[in-house]
Amino acid sequence: MYVLDLRPLSLSPCLCSFPLPVFSPSLSSTDSSPPPAAPFNHRIVTPKPHQIATFYAINKDEVLGGGRFGQVHKCVENSSGLMLAAKIIKARSQKEKEVVKNEIQVMNQLNHANLIQLYAAFESRTDIILIMEYVDGGELFDRIIDENHNLTELDTVLFIRQICEGLQYMHKMYILHLDLKPENILCVSRATNKIKIIDFGLARRYKPREKLRVNFGTPEFLAPEVINYEFVSFPTDMWSLGVITYMLLTGLSPFLGDDDNETLNNILACQWNFEVDEFTEISEEAKDFITCLLIKSKSWRMSASQSLKHSWLSDRNLHYRLHQKVENTQSNKPISIDLIRNRVTLSLQNSSNHF
Repeated sequence: MYVLDLRPLSLSPCLCSFPLPVFSPSLSSTDSSPPPAAPFNHRIVTPKPHQIATFYAINKDEVLGGGRFGQVHKCVENSSGLMLAAKIIKARSQKEKEVVKNEIQVMNQLNHANLIQLYAAFESRTDIILIMEYVDGGELFDRIIDENHNLTELDTVLFIRQICEGLQYMHKMYILHLDLKPENILCVSRATNKIKIIDFGLARRYKPREKLRVNFGTPEFLAPEVINYEFVSFPTDMWSLGVITYMLLTGLSPFLGDDDNETLNNILACQWNFEVDEFTEISEEAKDFITCLLIKSKSWRMSASQSLKHSWLSDRNLHYRLHQKVENTQSNKPISIDLIRNRVTLSLQNSSNHF
């Protein structure tokens, strides 16, 4: 198995080692409430031909993200002062414009707290700009590689549960994401584990009578049926979820090779295991969850609904044991004054939610 070590493995969160007032558990570790909804109601968007500068101020100097499509910038609605994100997509040909309009049509159908929401769209001769909900917690990928942000198994449970909830909604709406990866999952803030799935540029509406094949995606996260140019369906997204789960738990990419061809061959061989040292402290429930997703035959993979019922995501006793494991492991380590402040703040926030 070829793996990529994305972060140091000896780091762990620092919890209190001397008497402090009793706090409720860290919000980032135990809060399973949904992420905040977008600061606007869901709407049906059609691209407008107007000059976008009339309505929005786009900060071209502040790049929030980018990729094959172009770049995402922070922007502000002139009339309301609402902070938003502007995704500028180069689209000169009619074919390129149709691809972007498919993304708009998909987002028009998605109204869920774990899915980023579309606010407006503008079309010019050379590009289409999507105005979307803004969140400032950064990519989930950044948390995997950040040596100062250790992910516990319980953190991963909360992330994966939310991704499953977003996928469950998408699949009920007969929409496939088809490009699920940590870079396409944003954290709502740096203080919590709330997430939103983004980038529906490769998403497709699933029509059972019309057998869908695709030949795109990110190699590390491609399901075997995509590589073989076979029919795709809901389980195709679930394979990608299995890869993400493996990465969050270990910092390793289960199929990554020295080049794309080797990566694709590793996926087709479905060669992966739990023998790496990084799985030593991982629960059997987590391993079973991954095993139920990284199955070559897509018909045997868990669905999003089944995943949410799996003991790893649903067993509160297990989650309590995972929380206690972190507390016990860190009980003798010193606490920084910044962490004390953070825990006080989070405790107060958590308490205020009960009134």
